[in-house]
Amino acid sequence: MNSSEETKLNINWYPGHMSKTKRQIMEDLKLIDIVIEILDARIPISSQNPDITEITKGKKKLIILNKCDLAEEYQNQEWIKYFSAKGIPAILTDSNTGKGIENCIKTIEDIMQQEIFFQNSKGRVGRRIRAMILGIPNVGKSSFINRIAKRATAGVGNKPGVTKQKQWIRINDKIELLDTPGVLWPKFESEEVALNLCFTGTIKDDILERTEIAYHLLKFLLECERKKLCDRYNLEEKLIEKILSNKNQAENENIYEIMLEIGKKRGCIISGGNIDEEKTARILLDEFKNGKLGKITIERA
Repeated sequence: MNSSEETKLNINWYPGHMSKTKRQIMEDLKLIDIVIEILDARIPISSQNPDITEITKGKKKLIILNKCDLAEEYQNQEWIKYFSAKGIPAILTDSNTGKGIENCIKTIEDIMQQEIFFQNSKGRVGRRIRAMILGIPNVGKSSFINRIAKRATAGVGNKPGVTKQKQWIRINDKIELLDTPGVLWPKFESEEVALNLCFTGTIKDDILERTEIAYHLLKFLLECERKKLCDRYNLEEKLIEKILSNKNQAENENIYEIMLEIGKKRGCIISGGNIDEEKTARILLDEFKNGKLGKITIERA
């Protein structure tokens, strides 16, 4: 990354299969009783596909705030209140440990209780609730499905969009789930949304320069989570304050200097005593994604 100028993001992401997936979702919605939308608890708004919000209007809905273990508990509760105020129940889950999964099943049955009573009154006893699970790439959708189904039914991978095909999954005697591939939308509303998706790994590393993403993440951490940053990389807060208050160079150059300090602390040194920017960026991004900097919510309710 050029330390003397801050470039605008240039993201082109809308593979052909995503357009096809959206059309298929619209068709399959005719079969569905309730939509389960999985969001990343650290970025609930940025991880919510506005196209999906539009095409699922009128359907009963449950929001899953996944990866809640990586987000701040206070903000998790604030986001539950936020969606509740919109008339949408929200559940906190951690698909890696199974936290919140049983609550999801109970909530689906509660939401559909009136509909089940109606179906029974029409003589359609035993008809299962048909739920569709939706979510953008890398929100943990496949891990969630495997947890709720209590078996490995969905493909899980490190690359966004690994879920390939539609499949019905029986959850219990009352619920069956339709899995769908993760799908993004053609144009991001703002640079902030794009960055949030980069920080959490939704957008592949080859779409943007890793060092540029790391620079923007570091800027956020310095503004909002400075203590956690300093604790993780053994940085002195007085030194950080001194660098940031340097008026002899631009703000982005100060931030870049702090990135180099992190590189030094982690031994990212190459020939000539220079810092390996790429390696430093990878460390910062990977440790944020994996929660090693602590519980951090990027979007506040």
